[in-house]
Amino acid sequence: MGTIIGTRSVKDNKIIVEVEMDYEESLLLKGHIKNVHIFSEDSADIRTNLSQRGKNEATKYFLVPKQLRNNLKFNEKVKCQKLETNTKIIFVYVVDKIRI
Repeated sequence: MGTIIGTRSVKDNKIIVEVEMDYEESLLLKGHIKNVHIFSEDSADIRTNLSQRGKNEATKYFLVPKQLRNNLKFNEKVKCQKLETNTKIIFVYVVDKIRI
């Protein structure tokens, strides 16, 4: 789990953010330095559920809350990443938006 240890404003309405994190967590970026998003698990405020279906409840689903469904392109390929900490498992899904 990382911590923001400093921020400073620069031109063009941008901010430079300095982040401190464990080495192992930095390896999860796999060397990628573009399209990096910073989020806090504390900012997640919409509740949803996990669902199980099928024989012996073998299939698991993450349910997308109704208020988050607009602009989603369903029945398409989705990218997913699983991040594990000592106390939490965080799933990050990347879904293409519907182009109007």
